[in-house]
Amino acid sequence: MRTQGPFGKLKIWIRELRVPFLTASIVPVILGTLVALIKTGNIDFLYFILTLVGVCLLHAGTNVANDYFDYKGGTDNINREFITPFSGGSRVIQQGLMSPREVLVEAMILFGLGALVGLYLTFTRGITVLYLGAIGMVSGFFYTAPPFKFASKGIGELLVGLNFGVLVVLGSYYVQTKSIAIEPLLASLPVSFLITAVLWINEFPDYKADRETGKLTLVVRLGRGKAVNFYRILMYLPYTVILVFILLGYLPLFFLIGLLTLPKAKTAVNIAKRFYEDPQNLAPANGLTIAIHLQTGILLSIAYVLAFVNKVLGEIIPNYMTLF
Repeated sequence: MRTQGPFGKLKIWIRELRVPFLTASIVPVILGTLVALIKTGNIDFLYFILTLVGVCLLHAGTNVANDYFDYKGGTDNINREFITPFSGGSRVIQQGLMSPREVLVEAMILFGLGALVGLYLTFTRGITVLYLGAIGMVSGFFYTAPPFKFASKGIGELLVGLNFGVLVVLGSYYVQTKSIAIEPLLASLPVSFLITAVLWINEFPDYKADRETGKLTLVVRLGRGKAVNFYRILMYLPYTVILVFILLGYLPLFFLIGLLTLPKAKTAVNIAKRFYEDPQNLAPANGLTIAIHLQTGILLSIAYVLAFVNKVLGEIIPNYMTLF
């Protein structure tokens, strides 16, 4: 293993955490908190920060644990088609930058810290936090870890969509309001579908390695030809959800700004349809999918800020017509 100075070691730890992918946790926490803003009229920033830190710790722990168990299972070791940084893990074990034991210890530390934050929120906000956090922790750690290996059973994609969409948005909303409601659930669906699409398209370069080591993701089970059609569905479902639930009156009209990323989604789908068997040329679709998830989540969060401002103006100026 290579010798590293303190700053070099820090860079390796950050690389191992896969920090850029933590936007998958940050976006739903912000969204769920802003949905709560409409209900309560204010945000408790301490609870917001604790929720954000706790969710990011569990997410980072999941990333690191998956690196360890993908190494143990041999998946990342034989993978030659991965596209850094989109697939194939962080590669820190394969490149001798960290030992497998160091990676496992790091994962345990992250899960432990995340659990402590979750327990504090459980005692101060309610038992629901414990239930939601336990689902996230168990499904995150055992995503690739035995005995469950959820990813190999073809349910990993479902769990990622559930955890980084519905559960985090609902949990963030609950921490602020101490209640569960239908609106944060519906608001979470576009984010859920898009983060599932991120995982889905990132499984394409790992297809051969996953298949050879028995990591039977849905992409492996379907084959890349059929899987690309499901990717298209995942990319267009968020915009369908936005339109349907706005028309039904469950989501604010401001949510329409989420449609601004639709042209990028179409571009990503076209690239995937053309290059689904060519990892290098598929890379723009991988990057676009991540960007679309982040940008759409930000736009939907802005929609709730605008809805809140609109609501406040309606209360301050009695004759103000609240259109949205």
